Amino acid sequence: MKSSEVVIIGGGVIGLSTAYHLACKRAGRITLLDKGLVGDGSSSRAAGITSGLLWSETGVKTRKVGIELFARISAELPGYTYHNEHGCLNLLTPKSWPDIAKMLPTYNQLGAPYEILRAREIRRRWPVLNPVDEHIGLLDPTGGYSEPKEYIDALALRNRQLGVEIREGEKVIGFRRSQKGITGVHTHNGTIEADAVVSTVHVWGLALWKELGLRFPMKSFVHQRYVTTPPPERIGFPPVNAGPYNGYIRPANNGRILVGVGTPNRQEFRVKSTDFHMGKLSVPIQVRDEARHRFISFLPTLSQTRWESQHVGLICFSLDGEPILGPVGHLPGFYVGTAFHSGGFSYNTVAGLLLAELIIDGKTSIDISAFSPDRFGNIEEIDCYLEKTLNEKDVGLRRQLRRH
Repeated sequence: MKSSEVVIIGGGVIGLSTAYHLACKRAGRITLLDKGLVGDGSSSRAAGITSGLLWSETGVKTRKVGIELFARISAELPGYTYHNEHGCLNLLTPKSWPDIAKMLPTYNQLGAPYEILRAREIRRRWPVLNPVDEHIGLLDPTGGYSEPKEYIDALALRNRQLGVEIREGEKVIGFRRSQKGITGVHTHNGTIEADAVVSTVHVWGLALWKELGLRFPMKSFVHQRYVTTPPPERIGFPPVNAGPYNGYIRPANNGRILVGVGTPNRQEFRVKSTDFHMGKLSVPIQVRDEARHRFISFLPTLSQTRWESQHVGLICFSLDGEPILGPVGHLPGFYVGTAFHSGGFSYNTVAGLLLAELIIDGKTSIDISAFSPDRFGNIEEIDCYLEKTLNEKDVGLRRQLRRH
């Protein structure tokens, strides 16, 4: 039997960030396990767009710290850059604006900067963008985007330099329990004893945690992103969470354009096994065609490109749309970080910090009770929710500032 102060299950950005912050806090021996390759799940398929202008006070507080960490890590990690040359633009309709306007006093109180832009001003600043006259922009000047592969590679390397043991291809098949709570994990290579176990896996955590009797009201949906060839002329514009178009766009490597689109009529995707891999997912070609059709009036430059690649993954939402982050009360020594809606990449820097604080200090620098794994109702209510089959449009999906 091997031992470790902390075992982290899942080598995506949440797991890597947790390991990094634990190592910075000198937490002792840290072992990160992934059933496949580091980052080879939702993290490598992420859009990487970041905005601090969210829909709840806790979300705003955490994202503000997270963005500060992106800037710090960008300066620290060779090969990674946090791109915030233009900020991040959240595009809204007159119908959705009143709900967002209610959050402005909260942004002011918490020091989250923003700028309200009319369509004419958006077109003036970024001539390649063509919103209709009625659209309203809410610009987060601190927001931006990351290229996921650059970030994953740089953060994994830094973890190894800090002494984190990263084991790829090592699947967790169970948990070690004692009267004290969760005291380790079982893998196909043996048992690893630990003072704390952190699970940062995606929705297949429902299958992994089953032996613990642990259930969370989580739903997942297939989501797709496409990257174009570079247009003839290099263009400059911010990442845009484009609510009116049910999707988003951002610049990508070497002048390319990334486009992500929602599919509101698609049913949820259920993952029943821990063996699931996102590489098995596919989408109809019509969805790709719809992506171009949906955005070409807003970004006419798309007509000068063709699709070069696609990235298909899952996005995962809790019942109330907020992340599930923190210790599980009835399982001492066990922590989770999951269900980050469509913003797991954006949350990762601060999520890792908060999990490290909980493990080392027993408390967090931000009140995250709204994210507590213990906030949901009884198991019968959770099971009832999980048994329902929902379409994407039927759940409380929130992408940055857009509400359904």
